[in-house]
Order: sequence, then structure tokens, then C-alpha cells
Amino acid sequence: MKKYVCDVCGWEYDEEKGYPEGGIAPGTKWEDVPEDFECPLCLVGKDQFSEE
Repeated sequence: MKKYVCDVCGWEYDEEKGYPEGGIAPGTKWEDVPEDFECPLCLVGKDQFSEE
């Protein structure tokens, strides 16, 4: 399982934990996160995240 970090604000998406508050189940791989996903803190898109 990998982690991805928002390049703008530093919010972290952890594949192991998912993002249940946003409807993304634990264990969801980054490539399976919807393309219209936005950072919950600064609202940038998936293209602004980097693998940690």
C-alpha cells in the first residue's frame, strides 16, 4: 500500500486507510480513486498529488 501527498498543502492519502469521510473505502488504490477527486483541504485535483 502506498501513500500520496498533496503537493499544495501536504494532505496525505494513505491507500491502507482510504478516505471514508469522502466515500473512499480503506484499501482503495490511488488509481481507483475517482478522477474528479479533490484534496479535502485545498481542493486541488488528483494531478497535484505525488507518491510519497
